[in-house]
Amino acid sequence: MTNQPNISLALDDQLCFKLYAASRAVTRAYKPMLDQLGLTYPQYVVMLVLWEWHDTRPSQPTVKALGERLMLDSGTLTPLLKRLEQLEWVRRRRSAKDEREVHLSLSETGVQLRDETHRLKTRLLCDSGIDLNQADALRAGLDQLLRQIKDLSPSVPTDPAAR
Repeated sequence: MTNQPNISLALDDQLCFKLYAASRAVTRAYKPMLDQLGLTYPQYVVMLVLWEWHDTRPSQPTVKALGERLMLDSGTLTPLLKRLEQLEWVRRRRSAKDEREVHLSLSETGVQLRDETHRLKTRLLCDSGIDLNQADALRAGLDQLLRQIKDLSPSVPTDPAAR
């Protein structure tokens, strides 16, 4: 057991805990903004992707493609998309070629919501005092971490019964 790194099990030394705590803090900070918009955080990230797709439409704007982009399964996405459709922000349409394929688009109201979101998010960032250069560096570091972790375990089962 020579040359083994000194691995601490102290909570404050755990990267996973820092990521978890930071994620919860950011979600809490976004909550007042999202409440004004009538969105939950998961609905917000769905809308972010749909706004991107509205500007640069992928060849297949489907629930499957959305799940891949957000790293979520259709069982998680379906209720979110149903709610966004009830709010008349999103449209879902079954493919004529393959009824298992569901295509997504924004309604006019969903497109307009982006402007309100942009205004509120700008205010949130200004009020928070976050250094945008530090935020960009952190985002780049997290992108690298995600790529590395994804490479380590590309097909981890999510079903507890599969363990």
